[in-house]
Amino acid sequence: MTIANWCVLAACALPPLTVGLAKASTARRSRKNGGYDNNNPRSWANQLTGWQQRANAAQANGFEALPLFIAAVVLAQQAHADQGRIDTLALAFIAIRVAYVAIYLMNWGAVRSLVWTAGFGVCVAILAMA
Repeated sequence: MTIANWCVLAACALPPLTVGLAKASTARRSRKNGGYDNNNPRSWANQLTGWQQRANAAQANGFEALPLFIAAVVLAQQAHADQGRIDTLALAFIAIRVAYVAIYLMNWGAVRSLVWTAGFGVCVAILAMA
């Protein structure tokens, strides 16, 4: 597997890990007191506030970012674009997404939008190689 392919796997793992932070923060609470409810995860998520709510929103955004990233990597590789460049950009995308999650949790909306734009730009750059 190429580095870019490992990055696709990392990008797929990042959203569940992100919401996992919110779930873990409620692990010591009972379901009745706001602890994670595996039987009704969406009801649980709807009751989140603060950084836990932002973690859930970052998870959703992570899933939304996946199709373009995966398509960009696959199409660039199918076009036999320079694998080293694809790998570098894919690593940049993962770094940007990790920063995006951290910034989302810190509630820095304007910075978050800039970082999201950088991630989108990296995806477009990979796709343009195809």
